[in-house]
Amino acid sequence: MRATANTTCFSFCHRGPLDLAGADSEGLGMAEPKPRTRKAAPRVSASGVVVFPPDPDRVEAIFARLAAIMPEPKTELHFHDAYTLTVAVALSAQATDVAVNKATQKLFAVADTPAKILALGEAGLTPFIASIGLYRNKARNVIALSRIVLEQHGGKVPLNRADLQALPGVGRKTASVVLNELGIEPAIAVDTHVFRVSHRLGLANAATPDKVEAQLHRIVPEAYLAKAHHWLILHGRYTCTARKPHCGGCPVADLCPSRAGLMMAG
Repeated sequence: MRATANTTCFSFCHRGPLDLAGADSEGLGMAEPKPRTRKAAPRVSASGVVVFPPDPDRVEAIFARLAAIMPEPKTELHFHDAYTLTVAVALSAQATDVAVNKATQKLFAVADTPAKILALGEAGLTPFIASIGLYRNKARNVIALSRIVLEQHGGKVPLNRADLQALPGVGRKTASVVLNELGIEPAIAVDTHVFRVSHRLGLANAATPDKVEAQLHRIVPEAYLAKAHHWLILHGRYTCTARKPHCGGCPVADLCPSRAGLMMAG
């Protein structure tokens, strides 16, 4: 399912009130002041993002709303089996899904199995994917992974993380996308969109994709875990964009601790 272009991210900083109990009101200003107490409030960083871990009720509400507008999110890459999905995801590194789909539409019409890709060879494969970034390295990797799949796995992509990540050009993120999309593992592949949205929504605050992935697995409710990757990536792709996010139409606007800053910057 494709996400519509009216899902956005914006934010607010929620600060708890202060109890400013002062000196004895019946004194003449000479009484020793009572201790000042501060009600609990969400810890907020200098940039206005709630410090990890976020409030579970807020996390639940965020994913409930995303689920309501995108009940069955899917990858936007075109594929028809585990092999074509693996190839498409490997090709999508530092490239848009649109660009990959244009390339694979022609490629898969000619070669959509490891044997057929190997028959093309690197020289024959390259023209099909030359419009995609890093296409020379990707062509070598696709040929190499196809040979391993054919010779070591009987022509079938191994659908366990260890063997999948051992394939050339298939790192943790690619493996996570494949395993999640095929319903094998509730993985969360952290790409640039997921990383950005997770930070803006205060779902994570780690500095690396792997650490953000670990944080998301800690806080995303189990009922939403299998589709969390798709919701976050589609929300980031169409609503909570890197530049000029569409905060006015965001379904989780009132739950976003970054809203004020984003709206001021926009």
